[in-house]
Amino acid sequence: MKYYLTTPIYYVNAAPHIGHAYTTIVADVVRGFKRMQGYQAVLTTGSDEHGVNVERAAERAGKTAKDYCDVIAAEFERQWQQLGLKIDHFQRTTSPQHARVVQDLFERCRTNGYIYKGAYTGQYCIHDNL
Repeated sequence: MKYYLTTPIYYVNAAPHIGHAYTTIVADVVRGFKRMQGYQAVLTTGSDEHGVNVERAAERAGKTAKDYCDVIAAEFERQWQQLGLKIDHFQRTTSPQHARVVQDLFERCRTNGYIYKGAYTGQYCIHDNL
């Protein structure tokens, strides 16, 4: 039996903190428990490397967005190793493999009619009214 577990993907606008560690530790514990129950449990975590906050953090650090993301993503992986967590897959949203998978999923959703043009009104995010 297979069991797939994932954490949120963490924004890389700053180094990992206790909240990131807590979520990932809990996921690792669940993964271990499921393996004890006989499941083929797989744990994936990763980093979300897009967005204005990431871009601004990189600018403040005097780095390109890519260089900044490389440093912070590596820090997440280093922290998981120091905590003894057994992460099966660390996925970065900027990786070419991730882009291929997302494009494939998007195309399959479109082909099956799950993506369509529409209209939306109302507040999209908290900053819309500022």
